[in-house]
Amino acid sequence: MPSPPPLPGAAADWQPLPLRAATIAAAAGAISGAIVIGGALGAGWVMLELPMRWLGAAAMLVVGALVGAGFGFRRQRRTFWRLDGQGLGVRRDLMWQLETHVPISRVQHLDLRRGPIERGARLATLVVHTAGSRFSAVTLGGLDSTDAEHLRDTLAHQLDQDDDAL
Repeated sequence: MPSPPPLPGAAADWQPLPLRAATIAAAAGAISGAIVIGGALGAGWVMLELPMRWLGAAAMLVVGALVGAGFGFRRQRRTFWRLDGQGLGVRRDLMWQLETHVPISRVQHLDLRRGPIERGARLATLVVHTAGSRFSAVTLGGLDSTDAEHLRDTLAHQLDQDDDAL
């Protein structure tokens, strides 16, 4: 499957996350959607004593799983990253567009996280801790492990070379 087109007005150097990250996000979204959306709709179906109570409740679980999977998949496929001389850019677009740019001079330290599912899929999460107070980190999950290591090493090297870094 070819990578999705960049967002309107996006430069060609924005990199998409790998398809296997979207597949994992879809599975996680399906579980969440089945529990939250499907559970609420299914419970309502049973409590209102609608026809075919248990079959209807099961159908609502499936609907919730499909909605959750769709949102999870689309969110990962609409997340892009870019590394340039000034820093790291992250662009997300589901319903609202969000673009974050972390200048090199604001980077404090970098972490790579890999849970068991990410390790199995050769994925990683890059956490860029920035200068600031609480909640001052940018997290980019679903990166290919090789890309995550390259980003970490490149940002760390640029940080070492930047005289203005904190």
